[in-house]
Amino acid sequence: MEQKRSYGRMLLVSTLVLLLEAALAVVVAMVLGQTRESPNAGGNYALGILALPVFAVVGVVLAAVVSAFLVLPAIWLSDALGRRFGGRTAWWWVPLTTAAVTLATVVLMVPADRAEWARAIEWRLLVAVLLTAPALIGRSRRRRLFVPVLLWGMLAVAGTGTVGALALGTGLLQEYRPPTLTPAALAGTWSDGKGGSLTLTPDGRAAASGVDEDTGFGDGVKKCAGQGTWTLKPGTNAWDQAVEVNVGDCSWEAWNVGGTKARVTLYHYIGDPDSWDLYELRKAPGPLR
Repeated sequence: MEQKRSYGRMLLVSTLVLLLEAALAVVVAMVLGQTRESPNAGGNYALGILALPVFAVVGVVLAAVVSAFLVLPAIWLSDALGRRFGGRTAWWWVPLTTAAVTLATVVLMVPADRAEWARAIEWRLLVAVLLTAPALIGRSRRRRLFVPVLLWGMLAVAGTGTVGALALGTGLLQEYRPPTLTPAALAGTWSDGKGGSLTLTPDGRAAASGVDEDTGFGDGVKKCAGQGTWTLKPGTNAWDQAVEVNVGDCSWEAWNVGGTKARVTLYHYIGDPDSWDLYELRKAPGPLR
């Protein structure tokens, strides 16, 4: 059964759909993130869980604002265009309207090159798709719309997460893991690309020049140089392996291993812990031994 549209009802349904889209995007990002090269930042998950209430409140406010200032005007404009050019409203005016409005903002830009134009258009089209779903559902006159949308949306989010977990567990999606190194593979010169370098020799000697070191005072970073030794700590798996380097007065934590077999990196975090600044040293591409 249908009922007359109301501003409050459309706002509520649109906000719900946007929140469900955001939840679905987070699940997809988490699954795909497991397949892409990334530093070992597993400790962030606990902090993220603790911050969920804050994220939820901010998400509801943002979804409501987007609904009020973008989705509902898109519904009104699509209805107006439908009545003006077709004599009645039609659902297919919604995607046309959102696409036209979002793409029109590209004209206000002055992209530097064609690649930037292409990226701008891609992002506008993505925004149009994200706005089309809440606009299409929000314009519906069906009664008892909120609960079915909530249930089907939660099912879609849970189902996507389950499928992603199964794909990772069965190997259909290859989970990223850092390369497993040997002392021979570590020997060589590692550079930060900014003048800093760390040389590790096969006999366990190390030489540093201009390598960043955290001073331990929040955001303090200094350059470190000197001679010393290094040792590979294999750990129980690829994530646990670390390289301990003792050079002069340098007080580095153990270096973590990242990258791929063709492009190995050593990294740790420096500066303000809240900024999570990643400092990497890279070795020239080549097969691991």
